[in-house]
Amino acid sequence: MADRLNGYRILILETREEAQFSRLLAEQGADVLQCPMFTIHDAPDPAPIEAWIRRAIERPLDDLVLMTGEGLRRLMKVVRRIDVEAEFVGSLGKARKFARGPKPGRALREIGLEPQMTTEKPTSEGVAEMLAKLDLSGHRLGLQLYPDKDHATLIAAINAQGAEVDTVLPYVYDAQAADANIVTAIEQMAQGRIDAIALTSSGQVRRLMEVAQAHRCEAQLRDGLERTPIASVGPVVSNELKTYGLSTDIYPANDAFFMKPLISAMATALSKAPPRTAAT
Repeated sequence: MADRLNGYRILILETREEAQFSRLLAEQGADVLQCPMFTIHDAPDPAPIEAWIRRAIERPLDDLVLMTGEGLRRLMKVVRRIDVEAEFVGSLGKARKFARGPKPGRALREIGLEPQMTTEKPTSEGVAEMLAKLDLSGHRLGLQLYPDKDHATLIAAINAQGAEVDTVLPYVYDAQAADANIVTAIEQMAQGRIDAIALTSSGQVRRLMEVAQAHRCEAQLRDGLERTPIASVGPVVSNELKTYGLSTDIYPANDAFFMKPLISAMATALSKAPPRTAAT
């Protein structure tokens, strides 16, 4: 049912999937305030990326784990630049492909491939749990990483299963340019002008706190979050909130840790009161 969020002002901090999340919210009638936490750039040194791609062609992977859709799209950008698309896609076609949540699966379909398995939980822990059920002994496993995340535990778990792990990090985050936007969003929450903030990654929580501390407005941020319902897409985000003494107000039903269930949960929770803009 459309217009379930009609008139409600929702603050989103997404970057990689920002356009999609904003569109889904707008389809429900929400007034979406977009505040990118950082911009994404290709890895500054392309040499390791190119070398990984050539290894994947010359020594085909037995297994490929994609942590983000953005990662595969950035890889394909390099693949096309060095003119090995047919060879690379053909090589990946022979590997078992595993996706952390639905986004890498969408990116795979863009190049005519399908994931063999997708995690029930779109987290590193979910990936480890999925792979733990499989025999990886003697396998060469490609692992696409993403920035601002310590992947050591996941890599160690895969190594412990007897696999040779070949990692690649195709992109980096640039956070500097977004500080002013984040401070403005903090002010708007503190003024009671936001009906809910939707958080979809643990990095967003850390970034909010880092910017607030750097700009000496942490008290204002905490005041804003006290009066603004916090919607969390899943346990990773909620656990990160807990580390800062913050709690989750809105959570997807039935452990469905994706955008649409989060939006449904927001619509249900927010419908109990009129939009703040309408009440003022």
